Amino acid sequence: MTLQELEQQVHQLSVAERLSLLNTITRSLQQEIDPPSKSTPQEKLAIVNQMRGFLARPGEPAPTDEEVEAVLDQRRVEKYLQ
Repeated sequence: MTLQELEQQVHQLSVAERLSLLNTITRSLQQEIDPPSKSTPQEKLAIVNQMRGFLARPGEPAPTDEEVEAVLDQRRVEKYLQ
């Protein structure tokens, strides 16, 4: 299968299937770039936070200032109090 054929097939997948494929591709790239045994917990957390950004839903309104502040507060609690 060529890259072009693969790209066409991707558009026929459901959202859940595309997210699963994205996760699989990301894991395979991560393993090639940085083998799991070399990742620190902080690096793994950074990757997880980056992946959360991939799940943003287009067409939905941006979070309010209050929602952003709540997310930041939660992150600070996780970072400094746990």
